[in-house]
Amino acid sequence: MASIDLSLRQLQYAVAVADTLGFHKAAALCHVSQPTLSAQLQQLEAVLGVQLFERDRRRVVLTAAGAEIVARARRVLVEVDDLVATATRAREPFTGRLRVGVIPTIAPYLLPDVMPAVHARYPKMSLVFREEKTADIVRELADGTLDAGIVALEAEIGDLARAEIAKDAFVVALPKEHPLARRKRLAVGDLEGARVLLLDEGHCFRSQALALCTRADATETTFRATSLATLAQMVSSGAGITLLPSLAVPVENRRGQLAVRPFTAPTPGRTIAIVWRPTSPFADALREIAKTIRGARRS
Repeated sequence: MASIDLSLRQLQYAVAVADTLGFHKAAALCHVSQPTLSAQLQQLEAVLGVQLFERDRRRVVLTAAGAEIVARARRVLVEVDDLVATATRAREPFTGRLRVGVIPTIAPYLLPDVMPAVHARYPKMSLVFREEKTADIVRELADGTLDAGIVALEAEIGDLARAEIAKDAFVVALPKEHPLARRKRLAVGDLEGARVLLLDEGHCFRSQALALCTRADATETTFRATSLATLAQMVSSGAGITLLPSLAVPVENRRGQLAVRPFTAPTPGRTIAIVWRPTSPFADALREIAKTIRGARRS
């Protein structure tokens, strides 16, 4: 193969410009001067023989060729990061920073309970958590901006590797005076005709709850919540009923303001898991962390 004089730094600059659509912003992001970044990108375009960006005084636009090359550059940079991380993990498996995305219907209910055990077990590892919806976690794992995610496996997660943490059954949350609150357990069909409050678009828990409501011929209200906390508050005010994952009940019903009823078998629910890229150097560490979380939840 002919020698091609390009550098990883040039690829990083190209990705930064594509992300910010501005040379000044990209230079600041990369901690270099704008003339340095511009000169390096000109060299990259000369080596590749294509124009990556159209630019004038007002805006920067990716060319068609630039979009394809930047997409490939992202994959190269992810592989390089994984290469370096593999070497680090080989020397010290449980050290350094691990970036983890967690969906909002899991993060506030799981992390406070299990993180003390994780930190005690791996004191040299820094876990940096960020709340994200499932689709964003999947995308950021592919881009290399996240190392792992904590999601529900019932969502679309592609070919990501995974280690299960817990089964999380769904329950029905009702106003205390609701007729269904007189029953100890509810079948899915008991929700027929009920007014059900659901999360907004983009939450995988919404998709699961909506599928259940469709089976039951329940009616979704026009209100869309951004969090389970809002759903619980709306139910307590008498605006309707909702579904909650069992994981969230101790927090969202801590004042006992809701009537919470389990479903009869087969119980609907979700499977919570840690997921990562199949080629990730963190795979062994993540399996161990999943085991530690499972143990912390049982204790």
